[in-house]
Amino acid sequence: MPGGKMQIINIIPEDLTGEVDSVDQIVRRFIKQCKPVEGDRLHVFVDSLNNARYCECHIRADKILELGTIDVPLDPDEQPDYRANREIVEDHVAYEKMKSDAKGRRTFSNIVTEFTIAFDPEKPLKIIGGQHRFNAIQEAIEANINELHGLKVYFNLTPDQRLDVQLISNTNIATSTDLFDRMQETLMGPELRNWCQACKLLESGQDFADKRQRGEAITVRAARTFIVNYYRGKNVDPMKFDTTTTTPIRCKTGVPDVDWQEVKRKNTDLWKDKKLKEAGKQFARLVQAQRDAVAGIQANIDFAEKGLNFAVLSAWAYVAGVLHSNDVRLKRHYGLADTKGKDPLNAAALAKGRHKTDPENYRGLGYRTDPKERGRFVELFYLQAEKGEGINKTLIDIAIKKYHAKQAAMEVIEAQQAMSDG
Repeated sequence: MPGGKMQIINIIPEDLTGEVDSVDQIVRRFIKQCKPVEGDRLHVFVDSLNNARYCECHIRADKILELGTIDVPLDPDEQPDYRANREIVEDHVAYEKMKSDAKGRRTFSNIVTEFTIAFDPEKPLKIIGGQHRFNAIQEAIEANINELHGLKVYFNLTPDQRLDVQLISNTNIATSTDLFDRMQETLMGPELRNWCQACKLLESGQDFADKRQRGEAITVRAARTFIVNYYRGKNVDPMKFDTTTTTPIRCKTGVPDVDWQEVKRKNTDLWKDKKLKEAGKQFARLVQAQRDAVAGIQANIDFAEKGLNFAVLSAWAYVAGVLHSNDVRLKRHYGLADTKGKDPLNAAALAKGRHKTDPENYRGLGYRTDPKERGRFVELFYLQAEKGEGINKTLIDIAIKKYHAKQAAMEVIEAQQAMSDG
């Protein structure tokens, strides 16, 4: 800063004057610590969508690394151990080029940060968007390359503003919507994650996956789908099961989910529901039993991960809900995890299950996740719970036929109702 001057110029739209908070104090601290090139005359703007205050500036690489961190929680007060950023993709060709460019004295721009001393004051420059660039800059510094880089720096963010900024910063066409779900759920609180950890659907201290992948942690969408369908199943009268539409749903991803919000609104004691928690524990047991049964066998990895197929997950939870008050059949449903001699879901037999109406490219039950697939699995799990003898070819065939018979019967009922209404 020439002559040590420090001038803060607040650029605030006239209609927002008086509605945005002053950030001059924290900005002065930022200028003193980070020494941006623009420090003698720094413009501070307002994002008119959420009233967040920010500046755009350039800071030397060594200073970014001295004061910056990519270890940034979304909710530092209540959930400090869980991160907002998506995982670093170490082996991506674009990342390799980024590191090479940094060593070639490339100047990066639009690294999104929050300057705050509210948590981890020794690293006040929190990298919200641009963690790959941050790491590339770090490698360049080790090669004695110390360039200026462009930053967008936010000040005094509220929790809602922080979520908004982090969502924007982690959003691009290639980014999974599962990251959005995880960030939204983190802002709402730790309850869903705590529940999954208690059920062993997540390991202790483990967060939801930021992208659905076989063999990895479950996603927020999967956890929500399980719980929503359990409660939908609870609403089914078992005496009317054969004349009731029993198709589970998949929760939405990448957008706020109405079904999930509705379940939480109607079930205020959801996190204390002992039967729901037991269902979660038993499903985790099934998932692990399926993996263990296939482990070491040269088979399609899809067999091992069959439990987390959305059709399987949603239907299993739905049937657990239907049977929640029938201890005998519920025990048989849960006992599927104890199948001896083969994988509990009998993935090989599922792969051969099909109906005469299925298209040529249908690969068998358990590969798709559409409503028909979900409905077929409900019939299968409901049938299996009658005797608890496990899944076999005959049971699969009957379940598929029962599903189509039910669909035909429901169409007749709907047609008769329409005629009566007419």
